[in-house]
Amino acid sequence: MPDLSATLSILTPAPGVFAYYDGRIAGKRLHSPDDNWLDDGAYALGVATYAIVEGSEAIVYDTHISLDHARAIRRHLESLGVTNIRVVLSHWHTDHVAGNEVFADCEIIANQLTAETLEANRAKLETGEPPITPLVMPNRLFRDRLVLTLGSRTVELLQFDIHSADGTVLWLPEEGLLLAGDTVEDTVTYISEPEHTATHIRELDRLLTLPIRRILPNHGDPEVIKAGGYGTTLIEANRDYLKRLMDDVSHPGLDSQTLAQFVAADVAAGRIGYFEPYEAVHRQNIAAMRGVALTK
Repeated sequence: MPDLSATLSILTPAPGVFAYYDGRIAGKRLHSPDDNWLDDGAYALGVATYAIVEGSEAIVYDTHISLDHARAIRRHLESLGVTNIRVVLSHWHTDHVAGNEVFADCEIIANQLTAETLEANRAKLETGEPPITPLVMPNRLFRDRLVLTLGSRTVELLQFDIHSADGTVLWLPEEGLLLAGDTVEDTVTYISEPEHTATHIRELDRLLTLPIRRILPNHGDPEVIKAGGYGTTLIEANRDYLKRLMDDVSHPGLDSQTLAQFVAADVAAGRIGYFEPYEAVHRQNIAAMRGVALTK
């Protein structure tokens, strides 16, 4: 079997912070030519998970898109002398929990809603394409906020209802660094719970109240991540995209407008970049929003 992590890159966006980045490689697929979550929902868009390392300790933020990727992360950490690993899950979606089995002997931390949603979707996850089997569950749970220490660092786990109701961001207050999971993306957010879009907009405003200096998302431009991440304009751009979509979703002219046209002002202002595979995400977002409108 080929090593699915063969194209994985290890970036260092901040001291002691590693980004494990894979994907955004034109024409390359890892799993199948047919539609599947690994290739189409993660690899095509590019995906990063993270680790924060202090001495022999590490916090891993999401376990990546396959067991091979998770093994590569663990090998890298062990090569640095890490012997104590804690895992934090950003939310329940496939490309964030697929590598959990590799860390089954570690503390795996998630908020209560993530654990409940994983359990509710266990059959879907374990029989999906590709399957995540066995699905290894978190073994330490929290609600709303949990403060961890990692060497001299303070690491806060904060719950936000953005993209998915069970979102957990990882906040390093001394550095002003936010590991954002899927709460924001570049080019645009993927709307997985369209009925909660108004809540997501409010929660993005709440996220902006943190004194953030840099943002590391799970889906973004590897060059921006490598250079230290995004500014808070990424949050503003994701919020404003959702607002415009809510306002325009019933407008017939929306169907003739590409994503590139829809976000042209944000791209020109440098708030986001443009990555063509997000055109398909934009079409899915429109369909999702219209589906909610039709049920009202």
